[in-house]
Amino acid sequence: MPLARSLSMTSLNGLPQCEDEDLPVEDLLLFEISWEVTNKVGGIYTVIQTKAKTTADEWGENYFLIGPYFEQNVKTQVEFSEPPNHAVKKAMDTMKSQGCQVFFGRWLIEGSPYVLLFDIGSAAWNLDKWKGEFWEVSNIGIPFHDREANDAVIFGSLTAWFLEELSHQFDDKPNIIAHFHEWQAGVGLILSRSQKLPVATIFTTHATLLGRYLCAASIDFYNNLDQFDIDKEAGERQIYHRYCMERASVHCAHVFTTVSQITSTEAEHMLKKSPDVVTPNGLNIKKFSAMHEFQNLHSMYKARIQEFIRGHFYGHLDFDLDKTLFFFIAGRYEFSNKGADMFLEALSRLNFLLRVHKTDVTVIVFFIMPAKTNNFNVETLKGQAVRKQLWDTAQSVKEKFGRKLYNALLKGEIPDLNKILDRDDISIMKRAIFSTQRHSLPPVTTHNMIDDSNDPILNTIRRIGLFNNRTDRVKVILHPEFLSSTSPLLPLDYEEFVRGCHLGVFPSYYEPWGYTPAECTVMGIPSVTTNLSGFGCFMQEHVADPEAYGIYIVDRRFRSPDESCNQLTQFLYGFCQQNRRQRIIQRNRTERLSDLLDWKYLGRYYKHARHLALSRTFPDKFEMEPSAPPKTEGFRFPRPSSVPPSPSASQHSSPHHSEAEDEDEDERYDEDEEAERDRQNIKSPFSLGALPQGKKKQHGEYRN
Repeated sequence: MPLARSLSMTSLNGLPQCEDEDLPVEDLLLFEISWEVTNKVGGIYTVIQTKAKTTADEWGENYFLIGPYFEQNVKTQVEFSEPPNHAVKKAMDTMKSQGCQVFFGRWLIEGSPYVLLFDIGSAAWNLDKWKGEFWEVSNIGIPFHDREANDAVIFGSLTAWFLEELSHQFDDKPNIIAHFHEWQAGVGLILSRSQKLPVATIFTTHATLLGRYLCAASIDFYNNLDQFDIDKEAGERQIYHRYCMERASVHCAHVFTTVSQITSTEAEHMLKKSPDVVTPNGLNIKKFSAMHEFQNLHSMYKARIQEFIRGHFYGHLDFDLDKTLFFFIAGRYEFSNKGADMFLEALSRLNFLLRVHKTDVTVIVFFIMPAKTNNFNVETLKGQAVRKQLWDTAQSVKEKFGRKLYNALLKGEIPDLNKILDRDDISIMKRAIFSTQRHSLPPVTTHNMIDDSNDPILNTIRRIGLFNNRTDRVKVILHPEFLSSTSPLLPLDYEEFVRGCHLGVFPSYYEPWGYTPAECTVMGIPSVTTNLSGFGCFMQEHVADPEAYGIYIVDRRFRSPDESCNQLTQFLYGFCQQNRRQRIIQRNRTERLSDLLDWKYLGRYYKHARHLALSRTFPDKFEMEPSAPPKTEGFRFPRPSSVPPSPSASQHSSPHHSEAEDEDEDERYDEDEEAERDRQNIKSPFSLGALPQGKKKQHGEYRN
């Protein structure tokens, strides 16, 4: 095949890379299509936003993102400009001439990729016609009352129309790759294939529709994957048409990908097709990295959280803040899917253990999960006002005290400490003490909940009795709103808050990837995840001893809920047993894992998917070399030579283990030596399995 261009994966500096000479991007145009381009709805926004720089660096001016136009989003995120590509401009002009509003510009994020935005409203008059055309192509009917599905039809039809106009501009080059994310963009893929457009298509599902619905219904999902009547389950939940759109997109795409191995298994049963490539989600590590300053940042933001705690628990501040640990869970308010139910049960058991063993450690747990609220809780606002008043009182007395002390020392006298504070100062301090008296318990929520009596978190707190009593060693705060640095209560952004905490806890039952523990990892904060999350499975595969690196993985797949809850309780209790030095060592190790999650490394899976799509769409121009997809079997962190500084690795029967053991661990720990070894591991060569000579892989044989 003399004209075929080889798409080989070769090793460069110990890392497998795609040879740019084999795939000149000037001969290609790459479009990524998603409902979440410039439009934050969920985690897909984070995937596209963080990956943009890596992709833009590779593709330059030939990389475009397609999404919906929403004026409130575009005002602050997009800088409009004229398309530099003549063919793109001509296709846009054709659509504009027929009444559709199309916008072009640069998305103001790292990498500044080009974006093409369709105004859904301006094309809504075509909805009935396009729904009819979609029915003729796919036999999928869209109910008139499902606005999200109707918007998906308009968005998909506009995308397919644009790709058709664009492809008419070229006789041969450049070739077009279109990467569609999730079912909302899938209509465009289905229509493109039905029209036989010369476009290489990729479809990525970040979570199956039906999987999310079934897990939310508290069904034993993963143990019954092969038992579900898919059509019946989708129909009963009135999402059959959406499910059909998703499944059709999967089967129409040249290449189908998912974000994790656990979602791959799910897709095989829910969508009746195994993914061609698994494309793990990464992060732009530069955004989060703070070099070795991350330990200092932890101390700084921990102090800010402690200030909030002083106000929230005024009158009940009978615990030592220096021996207080901050745990948190954050994300969408999906009580069961996100594992909040199991977390609360484990906290109840942890509270019992800490009280029985009479430990001096206190755990304060934050639930950062947005819910419907009226406003801030008056008692919470009062707490912060009391704290500020006490601070101002202490500052004024300190200033007066300091002035008298200074004058006495200038005279060469040792001041009489009984006279240095007068009666007025004593009265002011007594009034300040009286103002901290409180006849109620510190509130468990910072806001007034609209549906307080039916809120699952609050109802569980009532059932297990975690009301922030003085005797409780575990105290709970529900913050039902996203964090903001402008908040009068807890003026911290999410990243700052995470850096100030000690442990993130995410015992999710349904989590196709899991960005929250990944964000903890790159900020050097240990986290709890599960073997039902994509992130947890990824870490199990690539880290020999995840617990040593601050990644605690709860087994929710092969254990009963009660056993999983006990395991989570042991993880939390073991973490509470660590001393300060052990926590610092563990944070150092956790932060070093951030290289594993960098798009510089994980972007290779997307490259492979694009190469595979080209070879399947244009076999006369491109061919895949007979090698397996990129694997990371050598890309593995071993168990540290020193025993991990976490008691969870070898649980002690008593919380009071000897100081000699701690000293032995400290002596064996060498930060520089471990860090250098980990840097070598991150550069380990990948294993590429070659086929025997003469044998060529068929379509569909590539499995990650």
